[in-house]
Amino acid sequence: MKIASWNVNSIKSRLPIVVDWLRTAKPDVLLLQELKTTEDQFPRLEIEAEGYQCAVAGQKTYNGVAILSKRPMQITRTALPGDPDDAQARYIEATIDPGVRVAAIYLPNGNPVGTDKYAYKLAWMERLRRHAKETLKEEIPFVFGGDYNIAPQDADVHAPEKWQDDALCRPESRAAYRRIVHLGLTEAFRAVNGEAGRYSWWDYQGGSWSRDQGLRIDLLLLSPQAADLLEDAGIDKTPRGREKPSDHTPVWCRLAEAG
Repeated sequence: MKIASWNVNSIKSRLPIVVDWLRTAKPDVLLLQELKTTEDQFPRLEIEAEGYQCAVAGQKTYNGVAILSKRPMQITRTALPGDPDDAQARYIEATIDPGVRVAAIYLPNGNPVGTDKYAYKLAWMERLRRHAKETLKEEIPFVFGGDYNIAPQDADVHAPEKWQDDALCRPESRAAYRRIVHLGLTEAFRAVNGEAGRYSWWDYQGGSWSRDQGLRIDLLLLSPQAADLLEDAGIDKTPRGREKPSDHTPVWCRLAEAG
């Protein structure tokens, strides 16, 4: 089973690129972030024409997440538990046949540090930690994937000294991320590739893409049961080189079939 994640930075703007990637990369499951549209405006017909079911938690102009699946799926959550007043569409979860749980995650950016936005980011991460801890009790294979807005290590950042005060790299942010991983999760890419300087996001400004000056902030976290099935993982830079691309590119992992 190939599971991928991609912050598309507006599904309507990137639809031709997304459809083309579905046809060429052929993921079984694609987790999308930053849709920037509501459920009723999501291009469901175009995606379904490629053989994918769609589960969408949308929001006008901002945020929005979705799960696209070639396999039967059952939606289990359309919001991250822990704060019933949180109206931001940043989490959706489903069980994919034959029993793999997946979640599309759009973790808050948090900038500028020292504001309510940063406090919201850290609180959201703590909610995610608690939910992951509860999900682990089910002892099922799960993949929590998405735009984590965290560069886990300096090896995941071009010129880390320039980013040390950014919410994506602050010690508090990285510590909150480690508390999630240390529950017993495996980060798919790092499980198979220890190379520094491999990125999933490049700023639109300053020639970041052409100079390969980016950050690796799109991550796939696997439960022990999913990690046991991990065969490979990678970053597909091809879509980032297209005309009018998202500033992110897809990341993916491949799991062996259970049993």
